[in-house]
Amino acid sequence: MRILKALLPLALVADAAIGSSWFSNAAYNKWHETELERWLSDHDVPYPTPSDRKDLEKLVEKNWDTYAVTPYKTWDAAKLNEYLKQKGIETKQAAEANKDSLVAQVQNYWYESEDKAQSAWSNVKDWILDTWTDSQLKAFCDHHGIPVPQPRKRDTLLAKARGAYETVAQKAGETAAYPGDWLYETWSESDLKEWLDSHGYPAPQPTSRDKLIAAVRRNSRLAYLTLQEQVASSSETAHKAYATLTDKLIDTWGESQLKEFCDKNGIGVPQGTKLNQLRALVRKHRAEILGDTVTASAASAFGAATSNIGSNAAKATDAAVQTAQDAFNKAINAWSETRLKAYLDARGIPVPQASKVDELRALVRKHSHKAASGWSAWTYDDFTYDNLKSYLASSGNAAAEKASEKAGATREELVEAAQSAYASASSAGGSSYASVTSYLSQATDNVKASTFDSWSESELKSYLDSYGIPVPQGSTLNELRALARRQWTYFKYGTSTPTQTVFAVLGENVKSGWNWIMEQLSIGAGAAQKQAQKQKVHKEL
Repeated sequence: MRILKALLPLALVADAAIGSSWFSNAAYNKWHETELERWLSDHDVPYPTPSDRKDLEKLVEKNWDTYAVTPYKTWDAAKLNEYLKQKGIETKQAAEANKDSLVAQVQNYWYESEDKAQSAWSNVKDWILDTWTDSQLKAFCDHHGIPVPQPRKRDTLLAKARGAYETVAQKAGETAAYPGDWLYETWSESDLKEWLDSHGYPAPQPTSRDKLIAAVRRNSRLAYLTLQEQVASSSETAHKAYATLTDKLIDTWGESQLKEFCDKNGIGVPQGTKLNQLRALVRKHRAEILGDTVTASAASAFGAATSNIGSNAAKATDAAVQTAQDAFNKAINAWSETRLKAYLDARGIPVPQASKVDELRALVRKHSHKAASGWSAWTYDDFTYDNLKSYLASSGNAAAEKASEKAGATREELVEAAQSAYASASSAGGSSYASVTSYLSQATDNVKASTFDSWSESELKSYLDSYGIPVPQGSTLNELRALARRQWTYFKYGTSTPTQTVFAVLGENVKSGWNWIMEQLSIGAGAAQKQAQKQKVHKEL
């Protein structure tokens, strides 16, 4: 996934424009009735149908702060701690046990103020396209006949797409304040899933195109804010590192080079200025050193300049995304044929007869960004023992109910009974199948956070065996749980991670970005040493 390559100055201009005004009315006050319904639906807020506009607006108002202004108030302690950690804020043990205290801390370090959030939601077109890839922006422009001059640079694509945003909506007979599915008309389901994967948001499971679009739309603001912060952080870090390089090079310049630089940049040098005073004078004019007027010898030593920060930040992001893809590919290389087929089956991907394992893996890799399209018999294999018993007892299937009453039944036996009951209900359809899917919908929400926590060692080993994953000798129970959870994550979400937040993605990108910065420092240090050696040799001669 190719993430945004917008440069920092553009983000800062946007911030200045929307941060300087206070909107007395909330953004949704001007929304169309369909937009109010769309927002409520996106955030899983039930509303009666039919409803008049007044009732819908009251419902949005009741939930607005929770989802649009202060979404962190709904986070658990772990997620709050992770956010603070990414901000470099250390939390005390007492605070970790007190969610209210953590929320208060996060509020102090949140991306934007309430008035800025209100203003942003009043001008959705100004930011919602920024997390799109270049190819998605190109497709949008081409599909809607928006002319974009060659070469098609990202900034130009964004400007053209933003400029035509409202016109496109009007032509489609759609509203634009809280955009409908029309905005993502050129996106495939894999594009939608890949966006969620790349930004660290788990796709709804099972899902549909409408649900994927809702998830992308719902998370677009937070994704934009996080990436904007990433670009700013990368730019600041690189600028400081670049300044450090400049210091090293200035120290190697002789008097003639320093005077030449001052002369080229219109810096007055008083008569009798000594060498160290010259260096101090050059450092005082740091802006010129970091600009385009730097001498050729210094420019060659600096490597990537600050004007390329956006590009390099994007490369760092791409590297992090590729790392996630590589990890997924490595995991499925160990999976059994049964698991590979189950992964494809859960996503409605037909498996050709007599497919070889390598062919199955190729199909799984191809569909690594495809979300599960519905329930399947494999849905039960991560249920806890108690969940399984409860399901079997209430399934209405005589054989399943009998299995739930069996004393000393193993988890594997309960899974087999649940899968058999599911197959029967699926074949019968009607109320039997509706009852099964209703139970699954409720049960999976409850089991998410605690998957594998109550499993025994033998159950975990059996689960890993179903993937064909060997258990390392001497593995602890926690290590087995972590290994099982990793396989379950890939099986259920593909390259995404349900516990992976947007902050985890940021952490990976910062790490990649820092490696790039260190590389530049090495380039500069090496160049400075070479320059110093040249001057030393020259003096000796």
